[in-house]
Amino acid sequence: MSETERDERGRFAARHADKDVLAAVREHEPAGTQEVADVLGIERQSADYRLRRLQDAGAVASKKIGGSLAWRIAETSPEETT
Repeated sequence: MSETERDERGRFAARHADKDVLAAVREHEPAGTQEVADVLGIERQSADYRLRRLQDAGAVASKKIGGSLAWRIAETSPEETT
């Protein structure tokens, strides 16, 4: 699937797997959203969307520092329990 193709719901398909996003967080932990975006070569908004989805799934946690969010791997990340 190319990066311009859409999935069955009409959404653009992700170019990076969740494990790639998690690896980017680990690389800079605590990682800023822009740092994750830069590692993955995507827009900041796309990185923010992916990070928030991973937060909802319990894989990452965030902390507000000033006006930015800093991301880290959650202590009980589903990735570590499987």
